[in-house]
Amino acid sequence: MLICEQLSKDYGGFQAVKKLTLKVERGEIFGFLGLNGAGKTSTIKMLMGLLVPSSGHATIDGLDTQRDHVAVKSRVGYLPDHPHFLDYLRGRELLTFVGEMHGLPPLEAEHRARYWLRHLGLEDAQEDFASNYSTGMKKRLGLACALIREPKLLILDEPTNGLDPRSAVHVRDLILDFAASGRTVLLSTHLLDLAERICHRLGVLHHGQLVAVGTRDELAPDGSLEDKFLSLTADRP
Repeated sequence: MLICEQLSKDYGGFQAVKKLTLKVERGEIFGFLGLNGAGKTSTIKMLMGLLVPSSGHATIDGLDTQRDHVAVKSRVGYLPDHPHFLDYLRGRELLTFVGEMHGLPPLEAEHRARYWLRHLGLEDAQEDFASNYSTGMKKRLGLACALIREPKLLILDEPTNGLDPRSAVHVRDLILDFAASGRTVLLSTHLLDLAERICHRLGVLHHGQLVAVGTRDELAPDGSLEDKFLSLTADRP
């Protein structure tokens, strides 16, 4: 579903992502782990066509993420770490608008919007302006925007940040159900427990380089994932 080949991003003299080569299979939940500044968000923005790679390339569902970025966006549901919304749209209006922008007929967009608002606990706030939502509510509304088009791939950047424990568990279960239907998830998270619990494979990014990739048991056969992660991301003299 997703292939990166020698994908790199430079900001002047700083290399945020260094020759990343990675393959994510269909139906897989792939966990993208790393410290702050490791290059996870830069990678995701290149995949979404929001940043132009300095070198290398990536494909999603066989489509080039730069050349075919419009078609790619029709296949991907993307949740950024900090979703932002138009000031003048209410929650229901915004979600319906996103559905229509992705080609859904108005009645279908409205139906799906009401379903996801109810499913993600936002029904009581659907007539409130989305810009006034709390951090957790904005995150849930952003997830609804990613899901309303029924994408083949979900790209989630810290999806449980700002959520209360009950909402976080609900989102975790939703991700599992999404992948169980044969679709794919790229999950960027700082939460090792979440990654260990739901991801089929994990990749550890450190200073822009992929330093390890594999299942939980492959990465840490004799110890904890936390210990292995700390070892892989330690800066040694």
